[in-house]
Amino acid sequence: MQLKSVDKAFGAVVIAKGLDLTVQASEGLGIIGPNGAGKSTLFNLITGDQHINGGSITFGGREVSKDKPFKRCRQGIGRSYQIPHPFGKMTVYENILTAAVFGSGKGEAEASPHVIEVLHLTGLAKEANKPAGHLTLLQRKRLELARGLATDPKLLLLDEIAGGLTEHEVQSLIGTIRDIRKTGIALIWIEHIVHALLATVDRLIVLNGGELLADGEPEAVMKSPQVQKIYMGVEPA
Repeated sequence: MQLKSVDKAFGAVVIAKGLDLTVQASEGLGIIGPNGAGKSTLFNLITGDQHINGGSITFGGREVSKDKPFKRCRQGIGRSYQIPHPFGKMTVYENILTAAVFGSGKGEAEASPHVIEVLHLTGLAKEANKPAGHLTLLQRKRLELARGLATDPKLLLLDEIAGGLTEHEVQSLIGTIRDIRKTGIALIWIEHIVHALLATVDRLIVLNGGELLADGEPEAVMKSPQVQKIYMGVEPA
């Protein structure tokens, strides 16, 4: 996937300013930045939930900037949302199946084997017949992962999926995301729990004021004086 000179603003609020970003196949990319830096909006631009004001977005060798969200999903862009909103009265299996049918355009019978794979990959197999409204927070987070994976993505976008979890739960989720990465799916993960990113991604970028502040090896990026000042409020020594 490639973003080239992408611009996005809401009035005077700049979300992206000439943003260039490339994500390779199978790459794991982490994104951090202050609140209001435009991280979640960036996901909305990639998925088509919001439109860019300028520049281009290319995925799978073709420009998708004007494609509707469902079309981008079926081309291989999946995502999770920061706050899980499953269909509470439907079972875990039914939630994932709904995503699989929508994302692939396949019928229920044809999509079912993939749903079973996703249930096992995300650690939800034992919860398959439980109504989603009865899940714990960690299980709802796993269901968000599962619904994104059910669309059979080549690129999966994770929006603060570890938020609100205990440290033990975060570690459990890290293990699941590492397993997902072994499948070869490219990953972009926005997260405030930085150690979770450092444990899973290949590369880290920092957004600030609609621009790319830093981009590189995760540990090196976190040691940058500029990043420490803007993101963590630490003055350079």
